Amino acid sequence: MNLETIDYAIIIGFFIISLGIGLWVSKTSGKNTKEYFLSGRSMPWWLLGVSMVATTFAADTPGLVTELVRKQGVSGNWVWWAFLLTGMLTVFFYAKLWRKSGITTDLEFYEVRYSGKTASFLRGFRAVYLGVVFNVITMAGVCLAGAKIANILLGISQEQTLVYSSIIVVIYSSLGGLKGVLITDFVQFIIAMVGSIWATIYIVNLPEIGGIDALLTHENVIGQLSMLPDFSNKEALITLFIIPFAVQWWSTWYPGAEPGGGGYIAQRMLAAKDEKNATWATLFFNFAHYALRPWPWIIVGLASLVIFPSLDSVNSAFPGLNVEMQGHDVAYAAMMTYLPAGLLGIVLTSLIAAFMSTISTQLNWGSSYVVNDLYGRFVNKNASEKQKVVVGKITVVALMLCAALFSFYLQSAKDVFDLLLQIGAGTGLLFILRWFWHRINPASEIAAMTISFSIAAFFFINKQLDFALMEEIPGYWQLIIGVVVTTIGWIAVTLLTSPTDTATLDTFNALIFDGTSKFKHIGYKIVAFFAGVIGVYSFLFATGNWIYGETTLALTLTILTIVCIILLRRIWKVIK
Repeated sequence: MNLETIDYAIIIGFFIISLGIGLWVSKTSGKNTKEYFLSGRSMPWWLLGVSMVATTFAADTPGLVTELVRKQGVSGNWVWWAFLLTGMLTVFFYAKLWRKSGITTDLEFYEVRYSGKTASFLRGFRAVYLGVVFNVITMAGVCLAGAKIANILLGISQEQTLVYSSIIVVIYSSLGGLKGVLITDFVQFIIAMVGSIWATIYIVNLPEIGGIDALLTHENVIGQLSMLPDFSNKEALITLFIIPFAVQWWSTWYPGAEPGGGGYIAQRMLAAKDEKNATWATLFFNFAHYALRPWPWIIVGLASLVIFPSLDSVNSAFPGLNVEMQGHDVAYAAMMTYLPAGLLGIVLTSLIAAFMSTISTQLNWGSSYVVNDLYGRFVNKNASEKQKVVVGKITVVALMLCAALFSFYLQSAKDVFDLLLQIGAGTGLLFILRWFWHRINPASEIAAMTISFSIAAFFFINKQLDFALMEEIPGYWQLIIGVVVTTIGWIAVTLLTSPTDTATLDTFNALIFDGTSKFKHIGYKIVAFFAGVIGVYSFLFATGNWIYGETTLALTLTILTIVCIILLRRIWKVIK
């Protein structure tokens, strides 16, 4: 499709603003690694919270939601909605602990919590495992989604998309460090929300759709509206409800939903002005991510079933789309082709912003691991701050190149989601308990990562081979196998090896818990956890029921949301 002058003007204007922010903050961000990777630990909760939300709104997120809605209905989103429990666990049990640690990256935790050469090895191993391997896979999924969007809306190939986008993102990510990323994230979040909501309203009122009432009563849509899975459907019940709530949320490590916190979420908490700002930032993130943002994508996904009722109808409408890039996730971008000039520019800019926000955060986060936890710790211990910043910028380029290349081996947003879940399967419980159970040691963590990655690699390779090594096992059984085998493995290693020495544990407890009980206010925190979970879900489903026209249920859920907010405010006065 052809963009109009106004569309190009909006997109170019966004690039100029992003570059300007990078240049503006580059004067201070290059001083030292704490400025470059943590913004001097002076960031307010609202900026950090918005940045977390903007980062999790990747270019592949609308496509993932659209694919889930088209294949499994609205209830298909439970595969990621269940991660709210993980997020609330971080809010009330771990956010303060991360900020108290005073470390630069969450990997420094290992040499605070553990001791000896194994702790140092674990820190370096994890830097490569997360900062390079896991990070590249995550960014590759985002690159794939960006390429699909560009192919449909701009008519350019995957190769062209990745070359252009990589150059732009690398330049502005390298210039401004974390502060540049945070400020740009704020601008990108506003553009993304305005674009997605405005586009949804326009699409719903297309003549082909006929308004919200016509959409909700259309024969292709009416069976997809339930927010709860069909409990009479055994497979849907297992995959969408039982596995996410019984196994997935506490046992898997997933970017943005790490049990106990971690990754770029931990990076934001560590950059906060104080413990209060770290907690509020994480709370806002979980509210916005799970309750505020999903419905525009869900509605567009439902509308796509009217315009493109099958995968074949999508493929036939866009014959130039490569076979490797075809899938239900492209239906979101396909729906954007119905937007008028101006609005198309805003929405395309919002998708570009989503791509840039996620990639820039992953690059900054990943390079922080390579610089602080690998290069500065093992390669060149006497490196100056300027040398570390230079290495960080070189790492940004290398990570982007690897992600772009790996994206050619992936096919859909759901494939990436499943792969990342499988790689982290079984490690989650360890990350939850390591703050409190003294027996956990570096060998525990190395065992967990090695076992889970090996199982995930086996299943992935088996799927990619023309001749499978074994008959493919259903996805939820692969996850269960990964969780069970990995959990048993790391617990066995924990019990067969010695815990960290007492002196290190005492120093750790004094730093993190201030000499008080690890379980101080545990009862209040548990109540706050449930109030937070119920409040966010109530807001999410209240919004859906208002859209569906179910006024009584929507009002009831709205009142329940308010009750949870009041309860949280009272509890906060006790645990703050």
